Amino acid sequence: MSEKEKMRNGQLAKVTDSEILSDLTRAKALIAKINAMYLGLPDLRATLEELLPNIHATAKVNPPFFCDYGYNIELGEHVFINFNCVILDGAPVKIGHHTLLGPSVQIYTPQHPMDYLERRESFESAYPVTIGDDCWIGGGAIICPGVTIGNRCIIGAGSVVTKDVPDDSLAVGNPAVIKRKLT
Repeated sequence: MSEKEKMRNGQLAKVTDSEILSDLTRAKALIAKINAMYLGLPDLRATLEELLPNIHATAKVNPPFFCDYGYNIELGEHVFINFNCVILDGAPVKIGHHTLLGPSVQIYTPQHPMDYLERRESFESAYPVTIGDDCWIGGGAIICPGVTIGNRCIIGAGSVVTKDVPDDSLAVGNPAVIKRKLT
């Protein structure tokens, strides 16, 4: 199994592997190009589609935008990602239809080892993040590795989501806690 396959499957992977570094370098070049563009520029959409091959035609991403690889990100219909969002996509990140991400939302899939010697050797694993349909993720929220947020949820601005959030929930705080069910 390649280091890239290990990373995408939640196993410890050497992130200094040449294939991983090549993918990272490619993405960073595209990100630099995207972040130098302004909304409405015709080349912006084409470059976004090159970085994010799993972006729906109706999804919108406002630069600046940052990610690790791009190909692990799936954006559904009418997804809106506001300015300055970060998606570290060592593992798959799926964002459902009609979901809105406020400015400076951060989604993390990488997890560094607890053992400091493994960290020194550039090992990490990554766990998928899934956000359902019709969600609103408030500005500055952080979604941690392995979290699933159900459909029709609201995550309050500045919240840190460390655990799964069931459908139709309002979650806020650090760490985020479910305050109530949404009707």
